[in-house]
Amino acid sequence: MDGPDLDQARHIQALEALARVNRISGVAPRIWREILHLNERNHDRRRDRPIRLLDVACGGGDVVLDIARRAQAADLPLEIHGCDVSPVALAHARDEAQRQGVAADFFARDAVTEGLPGGYDLVSSSLFLHHVGHKDAVTLLRGMATAGRSVLVQDLLRGRIGYMMAWAGLRLLSRSEVARVDGPRSVQAAFSLPEVRAVAVEAGLSGVVIERGWPQRFILRWRGS
Repeated sequence: MDGPDLDQARHIQALEALARVNRISGVAPRIWREILHLNERNHDRRRDRPIRLLDVACGGGDVVLDIARRAQAADLPLEIHGCDVSPVALAHARDEAQRQGVAADFFARDAVTEGLPGGYDLVSSSLFLHHVGHKDAVTLLRGMATAGRSVLVQDLLRGRIGYMMAWAGLRLLSRSEVARVDGPRSVQAAFSLPEVRAVAVEAGLSGVVIERGWPQRFILRWRGS
């Protein structure tokens, strides 16, 4: 999905496959629980000051749109933003937000080379860290921690089991040849738990918590003071 010459229809098909993977992997519920935690910590927060969420490398926006629907149902004030480098992904996210009647702002940004705007309560990223190497991962995590009071990263763990699950799962979940090729390759490019911890330490995320999650994922949580 990273190729700039990828046909738009095939790109959207791959984004839809990724949305299915995100649903099965429980990506949105983990972010939602973090938002609820922030809401509890700020129980005296005025209702006219919503929690601000930024999803980095948001792709087709399926994760944050899921969260937006949860916030609407819970009557929880939430301001949602998503950024990505792909014009196709951003256009798809905006179309889906309009179709679902959900308020969300999607904007173009390369989080590694351009940095991130600040003032967010939570900055999240899902299935993106494996697209960058160690140095850029450090830059990304440092930028996310600067942009928000809390950080939540969910990504693949490198390993044989994860590779097999990606290979088999994407053949069951999607007809997208792009996703079927990209999924196993992404597992091969992913970090191990020790590597993720090293990246977080180098990025200065004091007190970071990193744990395993379903299916063959790592969950990185950092909450600033």
